[in-house]
Amino acid sequence: MLLNRNTAATEDLRTQTFLHRLSDYWIFGVLVLLILVFSIINPVFMSITNWINTSTFMTDTLLLALGQTVVILTAGIDLSVGAAMGLSSMVFALILEYGMNIGLSQWVSIPLGIVGGMATGLTIGLVNGLLITRWNITPFIATLGMLGVCTGLTFIISNGTSVTTLPEDIGVIGNHIFLGFISFSVLVAGLGVVWIYMLLGKTRFGRYTYAIGSNVESARRAGINVSAHLTKVYMLSGFLASLAGIIIVMRFVNGSPLTGSHTELNAIAAVVIGGTSLFGGRGSISGTVVGAAIISVLLTGLVLGHVQPYWQIVAIGAIIILAVYIDQFRNRHKKS
Repeated sequence: MLLNRNTAATEDLRTQTFLHRLSDYWIFGVLVLLILVFSIINPVFMSITNWINTSTFMTDTLLLALGQTVVILTAGIDLSVGAAMGLSSMVFALILEYGMNIGLSQWVSIPLGIVGGMATGLTIGLVNGLLITRWNITPFIATLGMLGVCTGLTFIISNGTSVTTLPEDIGVIGNHIFLGFISFSVLVAGLGVVWIYMLLGKTRFGRYTYAIGSNVESARRAGINVSAHLTKVYMLSGFLASLAGIIIVMRFVNGSPLTGSHTELNAIAAVVIGGTSLFGGRGSISGTVVGAAIISVLLTGLVLGHVQPYWQIVAIGAIIILAVYIDQFRNRHKKS
């Protein structure tokens, strides 16, 4: 009798473990389902042209989501990524325009612009980190305030107008297609994915990030300099946002003060859909990649289905709520 009970308990444990593991991959099933549905609705969805457009569109969200993942793993949040992306893109574009106006070679002004754009993103991340760690302002309030600051500065330095006098060669680079189906943006984002994946999974930085998100007090007792590490985390988020902004300018060959507007919602959605816990300490880059893909496929599919743009925002909000509910449901069952 005891043997039968033990056998039944073992089988029940195996079943629960299987279901838990299966639930970890539900988002991939959602992605496949969306692709199938939109392919049936409009066969154009499966074309190479649409693949290039969808994957390229995905890179903006993905780069922001990579930084957002690292931040959320520490139980924080960065609402300023979209505005940081916009300000960095404008700094990049203005440096390029100034370089052309004073007769600088584009091969001098482009690197200078890239450095300026990236320095902007790093500075925004540094300020966020200091506000949170030195002034003890909650991440939500600190980054929300920085969102407003960066948005205002973007309009101030651009006078509210787009920058269109830029070297044509940045468009050649930004829109180059490798092997017939991989855009320059996808290549850069792919390298970013590999970098952050290795950073979180193979380095001390990653271990500290997960430790702080799991229990910040325990992390301090273990000798981790929490303040310094969190500052680095927000700087990383700002850097990736600036990279996304630079790529957008290179793709469209202009700098718009509206770049990055409301993109933080898509980034947070991708992270949450990907299974990263908003309470910190649990999540993965692979999940974020799938989450970003779901966002891009959903929006592209709705556009091809001639759905009004406003409904796209509704769909993103609804899928965030659903993802959080499923995450909480899964956590309750894992504890039980």
